[in-house]
Amino acid sequence: MRVEKHPILGDLPDQKRVTLYYNGQPLEAYEGDPVASALMNAGIRVFRTTARRKEPRGIFCAIGRCTDCMMIVDGVPNTRTCVTYVRDGMRVEKQEGLSALKIEGEGER
Repeated sequence: MRVEKHPILGDLPDQKRVTLYYNGQPLEAYEGDPVASALMNAGIRVFRTTARRKEPRGIFCAIGRCTDCMMIVDGVPNTRTCVTYVRDGMRVEKQEGLSALKIEGEGER
């Protein structure tokens, strides 16, 4: 759901529609929107899972202070998607655990 007309801020300005790829699947998004917002608008709520318990995480603070929205963006793990902006052709992947890289001892507890 996208707010097109806000009672205080007014009409949403026109934005360029672009394609981002979520786990290899194309999604339409608006250039300059936060990645987290574009994913939420597409119905995606789980951005990563925790390292130990594999619990789902999504958007929480939406200001870049927590780590719940971290994903792999253009091959870079641990990217906070609430403060990373959509670009055409961007590749976003769900992150399992602490990062996309194998960390010694991760998952062994």
